[in-house]
Amino acid sequence: MQANANTGWIPADEYGRGLPKFTVNLLVREVAKALPFYRDVLQATVRYWDEDFAALVIGGTDFMLHADHTYDRHPLFARVREVRVRGIGTEIRVMGIDPDAAQERAKKFGTEIVQEARDFPHGWRDVMLADADGYVWAVGVGIGKMEK
Repeated sequence: MQANANTGWIPADEYGRGLPKFTVNLLVREVAKALPFYRDVLQATVRYWDEDFAALVIGGTDFMLHADHTYDRHPLFARVREVRVRGIGTEIRVMGIDPDAAQERAKKFGTEIVQEARDFPHGWRDVMLADADGYVWAVGVGIGKMEK
């Protein structure tokens, strides 16, 4: 799905004021290359996207993707322009996505599976997947207590 200003997208300031108190904005090399992971593997809702920006919803929370070139005059640009893998040391965790189904979609679309789906003592069954820029998403569901 692609929308633009002519098909009802809202002004940037209105969107910005409507974001939740906590959200994520990921800088990606190319929005068009990043989008399939979010749409097809994580099944995020795409509210809007173009070559510069995407507005998505996952687990009821709005988040954004911005193409690197949109930050070319921002201090953050110098930090990301030479980085091959983004978000090193960060896990973006989302509860409520079936990890086994996400893993199967990841295999279908050639997504990197960082860690296969399994049960963990922290009370989740999750899978860790990396997007095209290297951001790692741990998605899963709550489980009962594990037997010792």
